[in-house]
Amino acid sequence: MKNIPNVMIIFGGSGDLAHRKLYPALFNLYRKGLIADNFAVIATARRPWSHDFLRGQVKNAVNETCEQIDAADLDRFATHFYYQSHDVTHVDHYIALKQLAQKLDEKYDCHGNRIFYMAMAPSFFGTIATHINDQKLLGTGFNRLIVEKPFGRDYETAEKLNQEIGASFDEKSVYRIDHYLGKEMIQNILPLRFANPLLKNIWNAEYIKNIQVTLAEKIGVGTRGGYYDNSGALRDMVQNHIFQIITLLAMPAPKNLTSDAIHEAKQRLLQGLQIPSYDEVSKSVVRGQYLASEHEPAYINVDQVAPDSCTETYVAGKVKFTTGPLAGVPIYFRTGKKMLEKKSRIDIVLKAGSDLYEKANENVITIEIDPVSKIVLRLNGKEIVGTGLRIEDLSYAFNAEEMHQVPDGYERLLNDVFMADRTNFTHWMELAQYWRYIDAIEAAWRKQNSMAIKPDQYLPNAFGPNAADNIFENADSYWIYR
Repeated sequence: MKNIPNVMIIFGGSGDLAHRKLYPALFNLYRKGLIADNFAVIATARRPWSHDFLRGQVKNAVNETCEQIDAADLDRFATHFYYQSHDVTHVDHYIALKQLAQKLDEKYDCHGNRIFYMAMAPSFFGTIATHINDQKLLGTGFNRLIVEKPFGRDYETAEKLNQEIGASFDEKSVYRIDHYLGKEMIQNILPLRFANPLLKNIWNAEYIKNIQVTLAEKIGVGTRGGYYDNSGALRDMVQNHIFQIITLLAMPAPKNLTSDAIHEAKQRLLQGLQIPSYDEVSKSVVRGQYLASEHEPAYINVDQVAPDSCTETYVAGKVKFTTGPLAGVPIYFRTGKKMLEKKSRIDIVLKAGSDLYEKANENVITIEIDPVSKIVLRLNGKEIVGTGLRIEDLSYAFNAEEMHQVPDGYERLLNDVFMADRTNFTHWMELAQYWRYIDAIEAAWRKQNSMAIKPDQYLPNAFGPNAADNIFENADSYWIYR
């Protein structure tokens, strides 16, 4: 690994994301040598912390998350952290921040390299980006901006935010982070597709009947009712995580494995994304709200949720493309709260291809993302007694030792930012198309709301509303994961 000198400024450095994810990820990169002596981190927030108090918080975060910690190593790591009390709307605070960044750049010989991380409320993203430009916080070396989701609330707000950010950073310097793209099995999709002739040659509309993406959560909304009621499953999960997965599954082969080539292939695919009409939404998209369980209230009774809320805690739908190897193939998705178990998986259903065996089952390729990491190929085999068929699974899975070596998604993606690898981040042109699709569904739902058509209710610890079983194009299709 290569040491990358930089001053990193984290807006929202006292928050939960920084504590749970960013500080432990940075420590792991530090002890692996990607960042060594030539780095400094400035954490900003409104709280009146001191440098020493922040360093104590950083140590606590690392001790809570990381294993096999050398105390002296952690002490050295923590000395690189500095705190700046900061109101993101206050011009003078950016001037003080600039002065501290320049001082640390000289102290740690960071070559004028800056990384800015927006780890706070999205409503401040545009304000911060504007002040970074107006108050000249950019360094004389490279300047990179990491932006957490959600990037906008719809296409219009996302475009406005993109223009505000564009005043300070060009597209190649913006890293729109989605931790799902840091997951091991998501990063296995392209090798699975393109490094195996067996699969590469059948990954097309001739052989694939449909694809199913399931991101299920067992927990409910909890104490996040106020946030969730203004978001919902469609914006919270489909606009980012699910579309990222679908794009990797359906994109054409890139010219090579460079970041530019992969994004170019994704954009070619998304030019053929079919934006659903109102009738298509009514037929192929299902939204739901969970009912009460023994220990938790129904969604509409959660604190800070409007009693007449139409916000969905579950959504199932269909995506189709007119371009790419899967042109015309339905890609179904579903995601929801209070489902049977926490499960993230992809099922690729192949078309029946046997004229000799009428009762042959469809072959299915399953990619399990969470909570285990494995790939399973479901095949037909002969029964031991007689000539009938039975299902057999061929499995490719990580053992416990390998799973222990898998880095956290944030560690992996921060490494990519340091190395200027944008492969696993979202390009604006891709995000714009995702929002156009989401906006079409939201518009249809607003029309349904005006006609008093509400989300379907569903029982907790199940698979969502029964209506989701009826969105398939073919009568013989069904959800593989039950």
